[in-house]
Amino acid sequence: MTRPLRYTLLGLLIVIALAGAMVYSLTWRPDAREVLPVSCSTQAPTLAPGQALKVMTWNVQYLAGKRYVFWNDLAAGTDEAPTADDMAFSLDEVARVIRDEQPDIVLLQELDDGAKASDYQNQLKLLQERVADLYPCSAHAFDWKADFIPDPHIFGSVGRQLATLSRYEIEHAERLQLPVSEVNLISRQFKPKNALLVTYLPLSDGGQMAVLNTHLDRATQPDETLQAQISAVAKVLDKFESHGTPWLIGGDFNLLPLGQYQRLPSEQRTPYSADSALHVLWDKYPMIPTNNEAGGIDRARWLTHYPNDTNVSGPDRTVDYLFYSPRIKRVEARVRQDDTLRISDHLPVIARFLLPAAP
Repeated sequence: MTRPLRYTLLGLLIVIALAGAMVYSLTWRPDAREVLPVSCSTQAPTLAPGQALKVMTWNVQYLAGKRYVFWNDLAAGTDEAPTADDMAFSLDEVARVIRDEQPDIVLLQELDDGAKASDYQNQLKLLQERVADLYPCSAHAFDWKADFIPDPHIFGSVGRQLATLSRYEIEHAERLQLPVSEVNLISRQFKPKNALLVTYLPLSDGGQMAVLNTHLDRATQPDETLQAQISAVAKVLDKFESHGTPWLIGGDFNLLPLGQYQRLPSEQRTPYSADSALHVLWDKYPMIPTNNEAGGIDRARWLTHYPNDTNVSGPDRTVDYLFYSPRIKRVEARVRQDDTLRISDHLPVIARFLLPAAP
C-alpha cells in the first residue's frame, strides 16, 4: 500500500469515527427497562377494590392545534412548527376539557419537552400548572429524544413524552422499550423510540393495579414494526393477567379496528393493512371502542383521528383505544367530539370502569 493511499484510508477512518461519535453524543439510547421517578405533590388517596375509575386517553399533538398540515403528516404539507399563540390556545383548551371531565387518570401522548418545533416548551409542566389541584401524582417518559435531528424540516432538537396524571397514589413507574423500526444503524439513532409508560397504583387491600400508556409507531408504509410492537405489548399484558394484576392500557395505537380499512379512500390507506395487527389484542382483551362500535351504524361517534389534511373535513378513522383486563367492568365510554375538533388531530377517548372487588 502506498503512503498516500495509507494516509487517505487513515483520514477516512478518522472522519467515520468522528461522525460516529457525533451521532452517539446527539442521540438517545434508552435501556430496555428503566425505573422512572414518580411525582406526588401531596398525599394522594389510595385506590380501593371495587371502586369506580374514570380514565381518559388523548394524543394532544404537542399542542399544535388544527390550523396546519405538517410536513410529516400523511398529506405531506409544508408547515414545520405551530405558533406560540396556537400552542397557548391548545394548552388552555386541553386543560379546559380535562377540568370539565375530571377523569381519575389521564393518559397523554405527544407532549413536547425541549423540542425546537414547540419553542423548547416543557408542555407537561405547563399543563400541570393548570390542573395541579386535580392530579397530585404523575409520571412521564420520553419516546423520542435527540439534541439534533439533521432532517431539514427539523434541524434541531426533539423531545416527545408520554405522561400519566393520577388523582390516586402512584407507587412506582417504569419505561419499557418497544421494538423499533429496522432501518439502517445510523438512521435508527434519530428515530422515535416507542415505549410503554407503566405506572403502578397501590390498592387498599395490599394489591396493585397497572396503568399503561403508549404511542405506537406511525408507519408511512406497512412494515413489521407495528406487528412487533403489538406482540410486545401483548406479552406485557399477558404477564399482568397471569399474575392476577388488574390493568388497563390507553394510547394512540396507529392501527385501525375491523372494517375501517375498506371505508378509507385509497390514498388514505397507505400506512395501514387490511389485516390490522391490533387483532392480537382484541382477540384476547376487551377494547374501547369495540369493533362493533367502531364499525357499526353509529361508527361516526367512535372516530378518534382527524387528519391534518385540507381534503378531510372531520374525523375519519379510529386509532386511539383503551384495552383492559376482563376482570375490570366497563360502565360507560365515549369519544368526546363535540368541542375538541380544533384542539388536536386526535380526540379524547373517555371511559368509566368498576375495578374488581376484593377476593
